Amino acid sequence: MNIIQIIPGSGGSFYCGNCLRDSKYVFALRNQGHQVIKIPMYLPIFADEHDIKEVPVFYGAISIYLKQLYPIFRKAPAWFDKILNSKLFLKMAASMAGSTNAKGLEDMTVSMLMGEHGKQREELERLVEWMAEHCKPDIIHISNALLLGLAHRLKEKMKVPIVCSLQDEDVWVDAMQPVFRDRIWKLMSEKAKDVDHFIAVSDYFSKVMQMRMKLVPEKIQRMYLGVDPEDYECIPISQKGRNIGYISRMCHENGLDILVDAFIQLKKDKIFEDVKLILTGGSTNMDLKYIKEIKRKLSVERLDSHVEFIENFEETSRKAFFNKVSAISVPVRNGEAFGMYLLESMAFGVPVVQPALGAFPEIVNLAGGGIIYYQNTPDELCKVICELLSDPEKLESLSIKARRGVELNFDIHNQSKEMITVYKNIQTKFN
Repeated sequence: MNIIQIIPGSGGSFYCGNCLRDSKYVFALRNQGHQVIKIPMYLPIFADEHDIKEVPVFYGAISIYLKQLYPIFRKAPAWFDKILNSKLFLKMAASMAGSTNAKGLEDMTVSMLMGEHGKQREELERLVEWMAEHCKPDIIHISNALLLGLAHRLKEKMKVPIVCSLQDEDVWVDAMQPVFRDRIWKLMSEKAKDVDHFIAVSDYFSKVMQMRMKLVPEKIQRMYLGVDPEDYECIPISQKGRNIGYISRMCHENGLDILVDAFIQLKKDKIFEDVKLILTGGSTNMDLKYIKEIKRKLSVERLDSHVEFIENFEETSRKAFFNKVSAISVPVRNGEAFGMYLLESMAFGVPVVQPALGAFPEIVNLAGGGIIYYQNTPDELCKVICELLSDPEKLESLSIKARRGVELNFDIHNQSKEMITVYKNIQTKFN
């Protein structure tokens, strides 16, 4: 099949599970012999990506932001847009405080959902015309429901079915000013009619989006995320230090401070004198003050030498990170629709310790490679980690179960075959 994947980029400034999710599916589909074109939006895709040089970034983050706020920029010449959409400028935008933050982007989110009736209609036409000239897809897969404004015009021009994934849209919308939330959910519900099928990444999130977007169950299907187990070397826990890891964007929403406070408590017990905390996942400028406070707190506790911050989180560095840790925790305050880092961790044979929020219980229990705790507080997290690190047999057992659970339930080769079956069924109904 010829497939188009439309993927919002993070610019590589932080560990982007959604970007990684989409890219891994693309690779798996290509390995089956299908032709897949990735079309990045807003910012370049996750830093590991090196194969989209010939495809421009559409809806460049700086350009559409300026055009949304200042009408004069909508008449800017093409060469001006080209400069703003250059790698240099987009890389700068990726680290800016507002580039990946919902607050302040409410009007633009509404406008994007309005599609050809929004303020980005010229950019939409540029995307549609480029696709018509360079692609002959059998199906178009949109990465998330915040891009539903594209669907009507794409289907009208390309005359192919549209599939849309669902993952963590609620995190973006619910962070916005209350006056915009209902309007955005209503727009997403209305635009859903332009989509032939939705793919939710967990049963938990399927139920969330059925309620939020008023989707009928027949139009939505759960398909878990996946990884290729062969890409992950599983080192026995007994060959590692008793180190705790964190891999995600370093921010308040993802609960880094909860883990740090738990670690500070743990280090007060001398039996954990050998334990280190290893942190990676990147950040934006918006997170710098938060991270500075984290480091100050660790310094006051004289734990600087027991904590390692790893700036680089691309593939090679991620492997090195996982080879150092015996367990990870990303205590996200509101949970997530899935959590790609869970699969990466468990594929490396590293058990996960997660709060009973979002889809975490569903994913961890299915894989069998971790522990769920029920109060997302430093005290509770510290207690669970202490018990785990004090029981080498349990740690080793969870490590083995984690790897096996990924092989059995989250192998991306199996899931990509299932995805192709979905595509073909939708295509048959569409025709």
